[in-house]
Amino acid sequence: MRTLLKCRDCGRCFSETQKTFMFNVKTPISKIALILNARTEGMSFNATYRTHHISSHTLQCWETKFGGIRDTLLFYSLTHTFVEMMIEGDELYTKVNKNVPPSESEGWTVSLMDRASRFIWELTCDKKEEALFLKAMEQLVEIIEKTDDLTLLTDGERRYSALLFEICHDLLRTGSRGRPKKVLKEGVKIRLKNKGSQSGKPGPKRDKYQTPKPEHPDTKQNIHNSDIHANHKEAQNAAYRRKNSTYRRKTNTYAKCKEGLQRTLDLYWVIHNFVRRHFTTHEVPAVKIGILKSEITLEDIMMNVEIAF
Repeated sequence: MRTLLKCRDCGRCFSETQKTFMFNVKTPISKIALILNARTEGMSFNATYRTHHISSHTLQCWETKFGGIRDTLLFYSLTHTFVEMMIEGDELYTKVNKNVPPSESEGWTVSLMDRASRFIWELTCDKKEEALFLKAMEQLVEIIEKTDDLTLLTDGERRYSALLFEICHDLLRTGSRGRPKKVLKEGVKIRLKNKGSQSGKPGPKRDKYQTPKPEHPDTKQNIHNSDIHANHKEAQNAAYRRKNSTYRRKTNTYAKCKEGLQRTLDLYWVIHNFVRRHFTTHEVPAVKIGILKSEITLEDIMMNVEIAF
């Protein structure tokens, strides 16, 4: 039973579920929550709608609508300010539509995750091209504006630092003659851990731990070499492979299209960040990072958060 509300200004009546996930949805909210949870625990698309006796079109519609909540929750998250944040960046790969070389696949997924809270800020798939990394770095710039001290750690992928430096830098004016030097914004640090060995290759050897771009001289330097890794992100990638059937290895359950893969990522983003407790921190990531004061349920999100289309 749903309550009808009446606007005091225009006199129009509307349902309490207007613009939410449950608008015009007749299925019990408990059943929808059960099905969406199953999808983020590794159940494939076909197995889900067959097991729960719903149509494939209905399940796809629910996932699309629930994924639309991501934009609203992300906007709400970016209204908060953070004192310090250490973000790990990494990529994950799967097949899309058919078996093609990795360089041509649209299944490359870039993910940015806060180390302490395990809050995932970015989770987007596309071809492994500059546009994909640029989108992730533009999202990171928005986070930088809300954070006093931010560190980005990557395992070997140098495009993160190059693209971030292009869109997030300051001119260091020292009073000396000549063009001012470009440096990262104050409080922003990038550390890169080079993978593999360069033995036998010509030219100078790269350091194992690098600062790939010049940083602001007033930026606090408090990162030890032992902290420069993306181990937490690699562990999260293993969770993706368990909880999203399209990422499983040695199977043919790959995504049929890029839009379908992104739909599952949006669904996972919402439930991972705002509903499910992380097994390591024993807290919901949004609560751990300070976005929420207390835990909320999947039903609360579906009934109260407006969908952004």
